[in-house]
Amino acid sequence: MRHSRRHHLRLRSLVLVAVALFSAGSPTVLAVASLSLTEISQDTYANSTSQHKTQVEPSSASSGNTMVAAFQSGRFFDGGASNITFATSADGGATWGTGNLPGITNIDSAANLYDRVSDPSVAFDARHNVWLISSLAIVEVPGGINGAAVLVSRSTDGGQTWGSPVTVAAAGAGSDLDKNWTVCDNTPTSAFYGHCYTEFDDFGDGNRIKMSTSIDGGLTWGAAKNTANNATGIGGQPVVQPNGTVIVPIANAFETSIRAFKSTDGGHSWSRTTRIALVSDHTVAGGLRSGPLPSAAIAGRRKVYVVWQDCRFRLGCTSNDIVMSTSTDGTNWTAPVRIPIDGKKSGVDHFIPGLAADRNTWGTTAHLGLTYYFYPDAACTFSTCELMVGFIASMDGGATWGAPTAVTDAMTLSSLPNTNQGRMVGDYIATAYNADGVAHGVFAVANAPTSGGSDCATATPNCDQGMYTTGAGLSAAAAAATAAAATAVDRQPVNAASDHAAPQAVFHRR
Repeated sequence: MRHSRRHHLRLRSLVLVAVALFSAGSPTVLAVASLSLTEISQDTYANSTSQHKTQVEPSSASSGNTMVAAFQSGRFFDGGASNITFATSADGGATWGTGNLPGITNIDSAANLYDRVSDPSVAFDARHNVWLISSLAIVEVPGGINGAAVLVSRSTDGGQTWGSPVTVAAAGAGSDLDKNWTVCDNTPTSAFYGHCYTEFDDFGDGNRIKMSTSIDGGLTWGAAKNTANNATGIGGQPVVQPNGTVIVPIANAFETSIRAFKSTDGGHSWSRTTRIALVSDHTVAGGLRSGPLPSAAIAGRRKVYVVWQDCRFRLGCTSNDIVMSTSTDGTNWTAPVRIPIDGKKSGVDHFIPGLAADRNTWGTTAHLGLTYYFYPDAACTFSTCELMVGFIASMDGGATWGAPTAVTDAMTLSSLPNTNQGRMVGDYIATAYNADGVAHGVFAVANAPTSGGSDCATATPNCDQGMYTTGAGLSAAAAAATAAAATAVDRQPVNAASDHAAPQAVFHRR
């Protein structure tokens, strides 16, 4: 085990200017917020092969008032990072300690097997009292890189220190693994209490979906299994119902539809995939890396919520909303509804959502918290786009939503690390509720490069993109305090999503 490295992290007190959004000829104004942002981690690496200081793509989870987040540090242009960094809070998100996971990359130690690592996912196993961070280990090969293994790092002391990684699955001949996600069954009455499940895909096999199960706190993992119809897909986020049913919302391999599959026997077998919805996706301006991968959550009982970016409610598909579908059985899903962050004519673009549900709430009083990125002007360009983070909450299971809050001030795209799929904050971001029902988003915030010019891509190692959370958290009750502020979801799409010819290549996001 290696002890976490702790250092002083910055606080930024922001008084955010209200952003005028025009809907149906009259302005809608985002809530003016006075928030203290806490920078919970910084990239500590300095290798010349990746970009510094850069952190991207957070995942987070909570148990009681312990909250753990993980993300990439030192982003490479063509995939992966120098290491996975964790940040842990033992007081519900008020203070955080941070460090880098041991035993993964040879950038961290020459004794380690892998050249890079990507795709962190955080889970907690209540039965075995162990925290898990799964990740994708990457090796450099002639002409590129290869997803060599899915790993799990374990902590038995509340996320303070972490052991060397355990292999969930290793790539065989022709395999190229990608996009892992881990969850555990934490309901004591479930027949499968203490089972943990990791989803990933094999890009070398057309993004074939794989599932592996552990029953001993992540120490060992079973052989990877396909779905009943040998489906392909990417970006799955499994959740577990109280009865032990595992439901996995996922994008298809082309990111043109959102689908789902499940297991009712503790991961022994997995069903066929069923369609949740087709996707209508507006390409985000400025070359920002973004796509309609799902973010999934489950409240205290059965209902599963899944969101993604989608332009079906916008005339001409000129910008994205965040849309949501729900299910109680993983097979039958509601038609997508638009989360009403602003009006359909606002011109605002919303993308990269991170959804959470408060496990102490359910049904018509379920608390949902959604953190997301947005552009105030969807028609911006690389030099004019203003990237911001927003938050919105529902107190009634998504039937209505409170006023949105702008969480950060504007970031320029030139301050973000560059990748072969565009400037990057992450393919996903994170939200989690603490024991007091307060949501903490975790998200990348980019400041202007400290020297060497205004563009992070040419100023390295002088970028300044770290991981932040809201210092006091965001209360769902405060965000949705009054019925007057609540807005019902919109169920009438302007643009009907439809089947279309599949792209020539499946997606690869690492």
